[in-house]
Amino acid sequence: MRPHRATFRRLVRRALIGAGLAVACLGAPASAQVLENAGPVAVPVDSNELRAVTDSMAGKSGKLRMRLFSRSRAMTIPILQRLFGERAVNTPGIHPIQDSSVTQQVKLITVLPFSEKFGGKVGDYRLGFWPAEKRGARSEAYENPEGFIQVNLDNVEAPVSEHFKLGDFVTHNQSDVWPKYIVLREELIDKLELVLADLKARGVKTDGVRVMSGFRTPEYNAEGVGPRRGGRARDSRHQFGDAADIIIDANGDGRMDDLNHDGKINGKDNQVILDAVNRVETAHPDLTGGFGVYRATRQHGPFVHIDVRGDRARWTGAIPRLAKGKKKGSGKPVVKSSASKGKATAKAAPAARRSTR
Repeated sequence: MRPHRATFRRLVRRALIGAGLAVACLGAPASAQVLENAGPVAVPVDSNELRAVTDSMAGKSGKLRMRLFSRSRAMTIPILQRLFGERAVNTPGIHPIQDSSVTQQVKLITVLPFSEKFGGKVGDYRLGFWPAEKRGARSEAYENPEGFIQVNLDNVEAPVSEHFKLGDFVTHNQSDVWPKYIVLREELIDKLELVLADLKARGVKTDGVRVMSGFRTPEYNAEGVGPRRGGRARDSRHQFGDAADIIIDANGDGRMDDLNHDGKINGKDNQVILDAVNRVETAHPDLTGGFGVYRATRQHGPFVHIDVRGDRARWTGAIPRLAKGKKKGSGKPVVKSSASKGKATAKAAPAARRSTR
């Protein structure tokens, strides 16, 4: 959620620059005009300008259906107030656009501030403690999230994009506790949608995409830390809302499909997704992140991990067909991509970069 400040600033400036309207937000240059107590409609805005903003809010993929907003940013942007109402940008929850002239109904999610967490919980929902709460953040990417999205029985099926809904990213425990709270970055959803669009353009059926693991509370993540307890990393990106483990399962059998159409289901199918991820990251460097492949176990088939951590990392959970020349369990980043003309997609990286699944 941290990068959304710059994202909102860019999209609103692009939409309003032709109208000569001033945009004020936290961290704006001193020369910018600050609009305080602007009210629900500070300036007149026509339908074309509204449409330009809502189109931008649909993300790079054009498939986002919700955008995140943090009350802590203290943004006073007239057009957002026009679209959602002043109360919406200051009240945690999911808010629809209140302007009938807008055709692309992207909703606004105002997050509950991180400061509302007490003793490792929000209400009755157990979250635990983020790494930075215990020992300080090792980098900006590992700072505490700005806030939480509340998920309840009324909005668990609410779409966040064309292929994904809020419930896809809920942690897999505390099934009887409502409401639940998640951390989710829209950059992750945008990247996943771009990867699916790339695959679809190459003949892969993507309607069956399934999130095996989305957001993990630090408490839940800690239960699987270490090779003997599940292989999770202590600083897993899943805790920061910018990682997802997925399979593409168009035939509904609960396992990865034969994506390369060779009549087999093996590691080469994961490589099809890797090639798509590489193409998306080349086209959108700001969505760069990690990609990992994991072998089948008694509980599940093979799956892939995708994140938007900000730097490039590649690794494998030692699926034999992807780990040529390496001993099983080596964990070395040996995944290859056809887009790289036979060269490894990444050099050996420090263990910390490979193990933040």
